[in-house]
Amino acid sequence: MTRNKSWVLPVLALVVLAASFVFSTAWLQLCAGLALFLFGMQCLEEGLKKLAGSRLEQLLERSTATPVKGLLFGAGGTMIVQSTTLMSLLTIAFISTGLIPLAGGISIVLGINLGTSGGFWLLAAAGQDFSLGPLAMPLLVFGVLAGLDSSRGKAVGRLVLGVAFIFLGVDQIKAGFTEFGGAVDFAGQVGDGTLVQLGFVVMGLVMTAILQSNHATFMLVLAALAGGQIELWQGMAIAIGGNIGSSMATALVGWLGGNRSGQRLALVHVLFNLLTGAVTLVLLTPLMWFSQAVMTVFGAGDNALLQLALFQTLFDVIGVLLIWPWQQRLERGLCRFLPDKQEPQVLITDVKTGPRAATEQRQLPETHARYLDEAALASVDTASRAVVHELQHLGRLSMEVICHALYQPIEQLIGVQVDEARLNARPDDHEGLDTEELYQRHIKVVYSELLGFMSRLESANDEEHQPFWMTCQMVALQLVDAVKDAKALQRNLGRYLRDERSQAHPHYLELRRHLLWLLRQVREVGRLELPDEVWRRRLDWVDAEVARFDAEFRHRIFSEIRNGELNNLQAGSLMHDLSYATRIIQSFRNVLQLGLADGNELLREVRRLGGDDGLPLIRMATFG
Repeated sequence: MTRNKSWVLPVLALVVLAASFVFSTAWLQLCAGLALFLFGMQCLEEGLKKLAGSRLEQLLERSTATPVKGLLFGAGGTMIVQSTTLMSLLTIAFISTGLIPLAGGISIVLGINLGTSGGFWLLAAAGQDFSLGPLAMPLLVFGVLAGLDSSRGKAVGRLVLGVAFIFLGVDQIKAGFTEFGGAVDFAGQVGDGTLVQLGFVVMGLVMTAILQSNHATFMLVLAALAGGQIELWQGMAIAIGGNIGSSMATALVGWLGGNRSGQRLALVHVLFNLLTGAVTLVLLTPLMWFSQAVMTVFGAGDNALLQLALFQTLFDVIGVLLIWPWQQRLERGLCRFLPDKQEPQVLITDVKTGPRAATEQRQLPETHARYLDEAALASVDTASRAVVHELQHLGRLSMEVICHALYQPIEQLIGVQVDEARLNARPDDHEGLDTEELYQRHIKVVYSELLGFMSRLESANDEEHQPFWMTCQMVALQLVDAVKDAKALQRNLGRYLRDERSQAHPHYLELRRHLLWLLRQVREVGRLELPDEVWRRRLDWVDAEVARFDAEFRHRIFSEIRNGELNNLQAGSLMHDLSYATRIIQSFRNVLQLGLADGNELLREVRRLGGDDGLPLIRMATFG
């Protein structure tokens, strides 16, 4: 019922907004200007992101060698991209996937905040008496023409269109505020006490939360300041609130989507703006005097817009000076406050047993993807890392589900030794190890979310990256196929393991022992850090053992059929289930081989992400 009425509130908001346009032309112009401005920012962000591509990501990865390099990269990147949100989320994604350390991320965040000043200076300069509309018109034409060319031309066109729409938005906002006149006028109407200043800070925070852009908030403040509707100190207080609101919005995304490292960096972003906001609010009057004095020296003592831009720069500089000496202590404190989550040895811990096991198991929550957060979509590198980590998660789940299909605890797979008594034990009649239920709750959901994540990647269709994503899809498919074969194997396995009087019972015990031994061997091979040739020979030895067992097992079955020790139905079941066991190991073998194929894009990509000594994907992605 709730889902069917979820559209009511958005539609009602649109109706109210449309009605407000009828009653106020000035309000319509202001909203239209904001829409153009925000759309221009979006075009600018998309164009720069596509144009920079992996070069920006590689530069980010190399720019954390020293704190100064991280600071300069954060400031320079933000000045170019003109989006603190994009830069912050990109940094959080790189931190979350392990491409850069937390210490490097802190220095980049400081630089990101410092780099926002460049955009504000541009907005302040654009808010002077001259109009940017005439300049925007040819830019629109050039932007559309550039978009008709190659993919690189489309990125350039998007960039030019973004600038044009920003110029048009600025003009439209100025026109809207001019028509408003004195309708909204705080200048000289309110006091300047602490509570009033806090009220303007809250106003800036709320505006940024609604507009989802600190630049848009700053543009509104500049327009109001140029129209004489607010005083300089009021604009400064709103700017403080805008900075705090911007950091909180970014931090919320990073906190919900990132791992511990990403959450720590998101907290740094909030602490920077909260601490700096508190200090600048206390020093608001001296900073206003200082801004006026500095701009007077440069002949702009009566230009409130440039004075506000200088205040924004002072805000960021003060924040950097406050945090810079405490970076190492801040890193240690965050690691203590938000310690790393311990990776569990066993992922599937909620398997039920007993007469009501099937019913209880269906009521348990599903397992979802652990690493495919939205922040990872910010770049090819972070998305690649996220997919690799998720394949590791899916691989571990697959191995555990197959172990349960053999009616064995996970400790039999990951332990140093195998418990022989447990391996030879008869499954309980009510043992809740239905592989179909485990597949539906632990494998299918993660697999579908993994495919959905890769389908949303713009790089998935690029010729350069397509082989990598195709190989990742093949790895995931092989893991799922192994679980599906285990589902088919479990039917006869459970039946004959419980029937100790059947002639097939000892053969199924042997088949279970063989498959568990192979799973342990595959897991061990996948975890070995050996040269490729040595590792390949070890894998070939496993293949030889599979072939040897297969031939001997088939020979014994045919011998017992001839001697009348097995009937045709039992022999058929054994031969059929032997093929399932062989296919399970073959699926894992295929996955292992994908990481070693000559010229394989997956191997090169993972080694690029993990360094020259990085293991092939399956060595870390399937077996941890």
